[in-house]
Amino acid sequence: MQDIWVEKYRPRHLEDIAGQTSIIERLEAYARTKTVPHLIFAGPAGTGKTTAALALARALYGEQTWTQNFHELNASDERGIGIIRGKIKEFARTAPIAADFKIIFMDEADSLTTDAQAALRRTIEKYSRICRFILSVNYSSKIIEPIQSRCAVFRFRPLDPEDIKKYVRKIATKEKLEITPDGLEALIFIARGDMRKAINTLQVGAALDSKITAEVLYETSATAHPEDVKKLITTALSGNFIAARTQLYNLLITLGLSGEDVIKQIHRSIFDLTIPDESKILLMEKTGEVEFRLVEGSNEHIQLESLLAQFVLIGKHLQ
Repeated sequence: MQDIWVEKYRPRHLEDIAGQTSIIERLEAYARTKTVPHLIFAGPAGTGKTTAALALARALYGEQTWTQNFHELNASDERGIGIIRGKIKEFARTAPIAADFKIIFMDEADSLTTDAQAALRRTIEKYSRICRFILSVNYSSKIIEPIQSRCAVFRFRPLDPEDIKKYVRKIATKEKLEITPDGLEALIFIARGDMRKAINTLQVGAALDSKITAEVLYETSATAHPEDVKKLITTALSGNFIAARTQLYNLLITLGLSGEDVIKQIHRSIFDLTIPDESKILLMEKTGEVEFRLVEGSNEHIQLESLLAQFVLIGKHLQ
């Protein structure tokens, strides 16, 4: 059975984590001095928040005892006050093993209800002598102010393309894969700063072929080629609604993309068009309206055809 590469190649030590240089330096200082405050790791998915927490625990406690002093919970599984009063309190009140304190890591802590966060605030206060809390969130603004004021906030940013390329090349070498330059660029486009997505996409592509090309990656990741999306927009702007509609249905049916997938790629492609900025603003406005309707549950085919029709009208003013 093949290992999941995200776990197989997850960095075990702080110095091995890609990107986030300033954050890693501060965490290494905590590990050296053995003084760790309560922490909030905020940022998009796949930027190293969980990896940093695990690596910090290893650095603090060593390979032998870190698992006994580190407890991981996913707050999106149990969002209510019961998880605070039950699992967290139960672990927090027990003494650490061969250490001054232990760590409770709460993933997706911004999923906790307001009542659960209020109970967590009290728990953080009560057990801070023998327990440190690390809260991983996508949006720190969803954490109540009394908790934020008790924590040092670390903001993880999407990874730079060069950091992703370097790490992906390392994996490709170990797995004996050949990754082409256009394949590497496609991986960066698909990942959008998310290392986990980049590694998962690479593994899926490797299952199909040991030579990783852009074509393989777009085919296996349910992502349309950027040129196809750009062609769809330019066809609509040229006034040819029927041809643009045909291209749209090729993306939806042949590639199996969802309406939201298509709208996100249209949004990204608008910036690459060689049209006046005023026209780009109009296209963005119309795209945003349709995206909102899709999220609210409207019929994706009708909404996307409506978007193409509006692009055709905007295109008439460009001619």
